[in-house]
Amino acid sequence: MTITTQKPLTWTTICRLDDLAPDRGVAALVDGRQIAVFRLSWTDTLYAVGHRDPFTGANVMARGLVGTRGDRPTVASPLHKQVFDLSTGEALDYPGTSLDRWDVRLVDGDVQVRPVEGVR
Repeated sequence: MTITTQKPLTWTTICRLDDLAPDRGVAALVDGRQIAVFRLSWTDTLYAVGHRDPFTGANVMARGLVGTRGDRPTVASPLHKQVFDLSTGEALDYPGTSLDRWDVRLVDGDVQVRPVEGVR
């Protein structure tokens, strides 16, 4: 009998909140994975998604253009401008394609992330 255990989903501190410029992304390396973290000015909400653009394979999402589509916070790839919902990672015009999504929280001024269940 083989027992497989998965690494627990732990929180990782990546920076201080003051290090994040509103409406600009930053890239971080967490457990060997590149992620893009965003702080939105109009809601002061934090989001974290995979840094890899699924359409090109390039790690560029932190350089994307932040905005909204309706009431959905979005980031557009800087390469071909595909738009992704920051809350879900979903490509809005291409069902079935998405960015990895990370939970993000603020603890005593520290921005912390962890992969959403299923993202390893």
